[in-house]
Amino acid sequence: MEILQQLLNALPGSVSQGLIWGIMAIGVYITFRILDVADLTVDGSFATGGVVAVMLILNGWNLWLAMLVAFIAGLLTGAVTGLLHTLMGIPPILAGILTQLSLYSINLKLLGKANQSVNVNQTDLLVSLRWVRDFAFHNPLITVGLVTVILIAVLYWFFGTEMGCALRATGANLNMSRAQGINTSFNKVLGIMLSNGLVAFSGAFLSQYQGFADVKQGQGAIVIGLAAVIIGEAVFGKIFKNFALRLLSVSLGSIIYYIVVQTVITLGLDANLLKLLSAVIVAIFLAIPYWKRQYKAKHMVKNKGGKANA
Repeated sequence: MEILQQLLNALPGSVSQGLIWGIMAIGVYITFRILDVADLTVDGSFATGGVVAVMLILNGWNLWLAMLVAFIAGLLTGAVTGLLHTLMGIPPILAGILTQLSLYSINLKLLGKANQSVNVNQTDLLVSLRWVRDFAFHNPLITVGLVTVILIAVLYWFFGTEMGCALRATGANLNMSRAQGINTSFNKVLGIMLSNGLVAFSGAFLSQYQGFADVKQGQGAIVIGLAAVIIGEAVFGKIFKNFALRLLSVSLGSIIYYIVVQTVITLGLDANLLKLLSAVIVAIFLAIPYWKRQYKAKHMVKNKGGKANA
C-alpha cells in the first residue's frame, strides 16, 4: 500500500517528464519511421536546445522567443548532419555521430562550464518541476500538453502538403521518389532538420523543468526516443491508424516509459541501472514484432504441412 501511494505521488512528475520527452520522441519518429534513417544527432541537439534556451533566458530574452531560437538551433544541427550525409556521402549514423561529437564542444562553449542552473524563484520559466502539483496554466502537464497537441496538428498539416508527402515518399521508397522527380537529398536534409528542431525544442523544455542545462543531458536520448516510439506502436498501433494519432501514440509511449521507469525505481531498482533498463526495454519492444513474424511463419508452415499430409 505504501509503494502504491509513492507511485501515485510520483505520477504527475512522471507524466510531465513523459510529455516533455514525448516531443523529442516525435522528432525521433520522423527520422526513424518516416525517413528510415538512424540519426544519432539527437543526443547532441537535445542538449543544444536546453543550453541555448537557458542562456537566452538568463540574458533576459522572452521565454517563447528563447524557445524559438532553441528550435532554430536544432534545425541547424540537423542541417549539418543532413549535409554531411547528402553532400559528402557519409552514412547517416556516422554523420550523426560527427555532429553529436561537435555539439559537445559547442554546448560547453555556450555554457562556459559543464552546467548552468536557472532558478525558478529568480527567473520566469514556462515550466518547472515545482509546479507539477499546481492547478494552474503553468502546470507542466497543461503547458506541455497544449504545446504537444499544437505540434501534432501542425505536423499533421505539414505532412499532408505536397512537400510533406514528398518527404514521406522519400522515406518509403527512395528510388521510386527519384524516378518521380523528387529531390530526395533535399527531403532527407529537411526531415533531419525538422526532427532535430523538435528534439532541441524538447531539450529547452526539459532544462527549464529540471532547473538547469547540462552538456551531458542528451546522453542516451536516442534510446529513450526509440523506446517511446516502439512502446507507442506496440500499445496503440492497431487502434491508431491516422497519422496524427500515430504521432500522439509516440507521446503516450513516452509517458508509459516514464511511468514504468518510476515504478521500477519505486520498487527498489538502483538508479544507476536506468540506462541498462532503457536498453532492455527498447530491445524487448523491438524484438516483439520479429518474434510475432517468426511465430506466424512457423504456424503457417505447420498448417501447410498438416494439410499436405491430410
